[in-house]
Amino acid sequence: MLSRRSLLALVPAMAAFAAVARAAIEAPKHLRIGTQKGEPVLVAARKNRSLETLLEPLGVEVSYIEFQFGPPILEAMRVGSLDIGATGDAPPIFAQAAHSDLVYIAARPDNGDSSAILLPPGSKIETLPDLKGKRVAFGRGSSAHNLTIAALERAGLSYGDIQPVTLAPADAAAAFEHGDIDAWTIWDPYYAITEGRPGVRVLATTKDITPQNSFYLATRDYATRYGEVLTKVVQELGRVGAWCDAHRDEVARLLTAQTGVPLDAWTRAANRASFRSVPIDRAVLAQQQQVADRFYGLRIIPSAVTVSDYAWHVSS
Repeated sequence: MLSRRSLLALVPAMAAFAAVARAAIEAPKHLRIGTQKGEPVLVAARKNRSLETLLEPLGVEVSYIEFQFGPPILEAMRVGSLDIGATGDAPPIFAQAAHSDLVYIAARPDNGDSSAILLPPGSKIETLPDLKGKRVAFGRGSSAHNLTIAALERAGLSYGDIQPVTLAPADAAAAFEHGDIDAWTIWDPYYAITEGRPGVRVLATTKDITPQNSFYLATRDYATRYGEVLTKVVQELGRVGAWCDAHRDEVARLLTAQTGVPLDAWTRAANRASFRSVPIDRAVLAQQQQVADRFYGLRIIPSAVTVSDYAWHVSS
């Protein structure tokens, strides 16, 4: 028979076991991930079954749903069709201004060369101020929208000084090819595909204009209910990102197989990309607050956004 002392000694172990059991009970049945076509870290995670291997012991089924760009991902999260998603810097601001309760769980800083303003063959535009009066295409509410406005600020132009043409990437690519627009702000792989065509020029890249981050986000409900699972997911995405950084040629091949985009384009994109994720800290929040203030200052979004209200955890 166990003595009272032995029973007391078992209490911490029993508590730990209960916590593990409780976490298992509280684990979700599914993790639904929204991704853009060719989002490199999630493509690598999916190919290597990184998240499936991580979450299978908890009984969590992982599914990936692909979108053309960021805003539709966050709309799907808003209506409860997704649990986490990967986007650029502007889509969360638009979603949060519309009262979508989505939280930042990790950031992926851009090296500064993965997005650009492109000019079609024969363009007479030479500098950013030359965009005045021109038709500039970008996805509404996308990171390209933010980059366009920041470029105008740098050039001393206002938003009203250009003719904004808001198009999804596939539609913008067609408009660019047909000469229906004067400039196109776009990210990889569309940037990498288009820049290789004869006569296409790069007017400016992110590095010339403003720093940008990409983000992993979750619904607040998911983050609140399944925080331990989400922590594991964020850590695993960090490990996959580090693997991508060290295996860029293999990443390019994976992306070519997944998207059908030529290997030379993906090689260019992979070699200039940043794959490593970082915690949400005060510097990241401050940078994202500038994005929110930029859009609200122009009344492009209906309400001001306090970015720190949407941070899941803030690293010191």
